[in-house]
Amino acid sequence: MAVQTRVLVTGAGGFIGHHLVSFLKKKGCWVRGVDIKEPEFCKTDADDFIVLDLRWRENCVRATHDIDEVYALAADMGGMGFIQSNNARILHNNSLININTLDSARQNGVKRYFYTSSACIYPLYLQKETNVTPLKEDDAYPALPEDAYGWEKLVTERLCMHYTQDYGMQTRVVRFHNIFGPQGTWTGGREKAPAALCRKIANAKLSGNREIEMWGDGEQTRSFCYIDDCLEGIFRLMRSDHHEPLNLGQDRMVTINELAYMIAKIAGIEITIKHIDGPQGVRGRNSDNTKLRQVLGWEPSISLEDGLAKTYAWIEEQVKVSSEK
Repeated sequence: MAVQTRVLVTGAGGFIGHHLVSFLKKKGCWVRGVDIKEPEFCKTDADDFIVLDLRWRENCVRATHDIDEVYALAADMGGMGFIQSNNARILHNNSLININTLDSARQNGVKRYFYTSSACIYPLYLQKETNVTPLKEDDAYPALPEDAYGWEKLVTERLCMHYTQDYGMQTRVVRFHNIFGPQGTWTGGREKAPAALCRKIANAKLSGNREIEMWGDGEQTRSFCYIDDCLEGIFRLMRSDHHEPLNLGQDRMVTINELAYMIAKIAGIEITIKHIDGPQGVRGRNSDNTKLRQVLGWEPSISLEDGLAKTYAWIEEQVKVSSEK
């Protein structure tokens, strides 16, 4: 009988981490989930869930004890409004989490370590135009990441590389490009653009006021990847022999205006967009999936429209429930 792989998911109370716990359980793993909070929207599927603050080394040692593989998703993060106004907090907290979790995993003999980086590591000078050239993994250097969030992600990528070189730990690094889906933060200031727009459009539909606000002119461009594709990509990369950072996202670029109108069409309403001042991030960003296809023989396939339809339906229901309280 095969020995069951014992897995730790940090950040298991968050959006991607919560979904990943359920995904890995279906793959037959024994899963421990750790986070500073429990999942907000439904019960975890973890075999063992522990509420721990991973900024403290002793908690990281406890979390990684008797574990074969770590999926490190824990981070103090949010949408662009949060990221651009909390640089010191983000760099401080996430550096502690990353260093302590990685070294505790090494101390406890963890065989394989998966680190979730971000497209925010890519240089600002390559993202100044809306019709941006898709970003390749090699574009990371010369380095000039976006804000402290991007810098701490890039530094931890380097730390993983050196732990492989110096200690022989098998590390895997993924660079997420705007992952979205149901059961994620949709209000409160930490939500990402798809969730924020779904909430605003659901409110517009339910209230009858069809005007929504948007930061900037809405012509900034991004690509968005649905959570189910993200999970499949994570699992495939962890099982591969590829130890260098790899993009994970869709390579279909849309403007934020286009994203809003897609969601409005799903909601069955017409909207008017009021553009206001606010943080916008880089002008344009897209994922080059050439290496993803080469390494994994796979790439995300769920359309933006299908992913948004599922996400919007869930968020509209949350808005309805919230308005009834």
